[in-house]
Order: sequence, then C-alpha cells, then structure tokens
Amino acid sequence: MNSDQPTENKDLRVVGRSEDGNHLELTDVGGGTYSVRISDSLRATVNQARLSAVEDQAPEIMGIKEIQARLRSGESADEISRLGNVSMEKIERFSGPIMQERAYILDLAQKTPLRKDSQSQTLADLVLHRLAPRGVDMNLVNWNTSRNEDGSWNINLDYPNRDGAGTATWSFDSLRKTLSSQDEGARWIGGEESLAKPAPRIDHGMIFPTGDTTNSERQAPRLVSVRTDPMQEEDNPIETPTVPALQETLDIEPEAKQDGVKRRISIPSWDDIMFGSKRDKDEE
Repeated sequence: MNSDQPTENKDLRVVGRSEDGNHLELTDVGGGTYSVRISDSLRATVNQARLSAVEDQAPEIMGIKEIQARLRSGESADEISRLGNVSMEKIERFSGPIMQERAYILDLAQKTPLRKDSQSQTLADLVLHRLAPRGVDMNLVNWNTSRNEDGSWNINLDYPNRDGAGTATWSFDSLRKTLSSQDEGARWIGGEESLAKPAPRIDHGMIFPTGDTTNSERQAPRLVSVRTDPMQEEDNPIETPTVPALQETLDIEPEAKQDGVKRRISIPSWDDIMFGSKRDKDEE
C-alpha cells in the first residue's frame, strides 16, 4: 500500500463497552471492528462537549443558594436539574454540605426520645419494636428529612405494609430536641393511636364501654343525664326507662350471657387497619 495515498475517513458507530469495561467497541459500515481505550482525556472531551451544548441551548436559571435551599427542603437532584436546567455535575458539587446536614439531623432525630420521660424509647427503637414484630423487613424501611421554612425539620418514614406502603411523619425541633407526630402513622408508632380515635357516640342516653378490657373490667351500659327544656318537662313529661328495661332490649346471645358478656362496641385497632386482623390472617 502506497504511503502517499490519502487515508479514507470512515464513519464509526459505537457498539458498546468491552468486557473489561476499559475500551469502547466501534464498527464501520463494512463490518470492521475497532477499539478505543476509555482514557481520562476521552471522558473530559465527551463531558465538556455535552456541558457546552447544554449551555448553548438554554442558560441556567438557578443559583447556588437556591440549589442548596431546594436540596435542604427535600427536592431530589434530578428534579432540580430538570426545573433549573442545571447540570448534575454542578448540583453534586454543591450538594455535599447539605446532604451531610440532612444526615446529621436524621441521626439526631432517631436518637431522640419521643416523649420527655426517662422511660421513653428513642424514635429508632420505637420504629423497630413496632414494625419488626409485624413482619416488616427493616431493610426496606426508608428514612428521609426535609427542612421547613420555620427552621423545623420533617422526619419521614416509608415502610411496606398490607396496602403496599405505610408512611409516618414527625416534626423535629433540632434545638429543643423534641418530636411531635404529624399523621396517623406517626401516632400509631408512638403508641398514641388511642388518642386519635373519635369518642364513641352516645345513643339514647347510654354509654357503652370501649377499648381492650378484661372480663372482670367489663361493665354494663350506664345511663347519663340529658339536659332538657324545663317547660317541656312540665307540659310533656318524658318517661325515662329503667335500667332493667333497657337491658332487655339488648340482643345478647344466651351463650354469651353465660360467659358474662355485655353489650360493647367493637372498634378495629390501627394494627388491624395497617397489617390485617388475626381473623384475616387465619382465613388466608
């Protein structure tokens, strides 16, 4: 082959990386194969060309402070890159201190007792003791943090349950080291679900005992006083049924009466709602 003959340029197409990952495999239209080593200079050239193209198409609309503020409020780098037309490289360059701050706040919150007493467990221990016995894979539990405008932090927890995913959110004051539940999931984990239940409705001047009580603690329905109009009492006196008469209206099976069972309202617990009742598990 004559060395003075000009070399023909060929169009090459990238096939992929080599098996060792250190070379690019290329091919031409004639089926010839080529290999190029992936060097630092090649990486720099490719990245520089891509970044220049982005800057030529549209300018960045977010400064460093706004990027860091959005990261601190919980936005992901992908969201910021898309909304602000900012390269991922720039976001990663300034995200280090923010991510370290969020990790520190999360660790501090997990070590903080949920209530201010010597017997109270830390938030991390409460989550473990509530979820692990119910079959939740603790490796699938995800923690996250985000900062509010008032300086407080949200501690967010996601975990798998019978409905697919359970959530819980606490508000955390890092200066006072206090936690407060923000939703039903957080109240259930903290053992506050009884406070979140609505009070039982009073029907016909009677109160029925609710909650988990033993046989010895169960009580018969009791009458409560009802304030009435004095004028109405004089003109149309209202007959108040006696307790025995009211008890006769309650439909209680004879077998249940022999066991000392009284009329009571059944309210499903938060465990039944989130993880299924024992009866559901037996039927499965």
